[in-house]
Amino acid sequence: MNINQDQLLIFQTVIETGSFSAAARKLGKVPSAISMSIANLEIDLDLTLFSRQGREPIATAQAMTLYEKTQQLLIEMNQWKQHAFALAGGLESNLNIVVVSELLHTHWTDYILLLEQRFPELQINIFSAPQEDALQMLLDQSAQLALMFEREQLQSGEQFVELKRETLIAVASKQHPLAQHEKISYEQLLQSRQIVVASRDRSLKPELLFSKNYWRTDNHHSSCAMILQNLGWGVLPYEMLNENPALQQQLKILNFQDFSPKFEYSVDLVWSRESQLGAAARFLIEHIRNNKKNTN
Repeated sequence: MNINQDQLLIFQTVIETGSFSAAARKLGKVPSAISMSIANLEIDLDLTLFSRQGREPIATAQAMTLYEKTQQLLIEMNQWKQHAFALAGGLESNLNIVVVSELLHTHWTDYILLLEQRFPELQINIFSAPQEDALQMLLDQSAQLALMFEREQLQSGEQFVELKRETLIAVASKQHPLAQHEKISYEQLLQSRQIVVASRDRSLKPELLFSKNYWRTDNHHSSCAMILQNLGWGVLPYEMLNENPALQQQLKILNFQDFSPKFEYSVDLVWSRESQLGAAARFLIEHIRNNKKNTN
């Protein structure tokens, strides 16, 4: 059995138009070609698809059963061809993107929507991880792109384009001892347990670590939950409080004597120099670069 897309399209059109001649006009073919294609399809399937006793062919019950599946099959075949052409044009088989935990509340899905609209056949996989783990995923090429904060020291193998500025703030539950002070000394901070978002690899030192005593978690949602339970103070995205008025009632922004309670960081789209980026990753990078040029 060797059924092709053209045969299925002719079969579908004959049923929808009601005759071989009408199908021929719609498809720009001669009626004899339509008739021969249907005859060959019947031979391949060993089925009678149309009764030819009257003036116009009448679809059999078996034909109508197959017709119900034909449109979806044609859509899938067309998508398969488009995907094959895209792969031949340099589209990656799939695109792995890691988003740093503290940035999950931001509008990162806007970039995914852009990719889906431009490359609807692309398989996109999204991961979240602490900053240190996200960078490691880039370096070992388990992710091609990362949305992450600026790094104190750049790795020689990384490249990036800046997306925006993001503010982090130090907070504690309003019942926490630190929240009872108008100003907090650096020594008080050192002696108070910190809930820090950090890599699962305990050999890696967390970037935003200030206290001698600390507990680790790999995302800011669990960090916030522990802070609310008065288990320690921590650093959270300012936008997280902005979007949740209930948190503003439960948490206090800590004010330090020695440094500002707000930390502003660039948010970057990062990739590895060692990675062979596909068409979708390159498209997103160029889109962001062009947007920055237009806004500067």
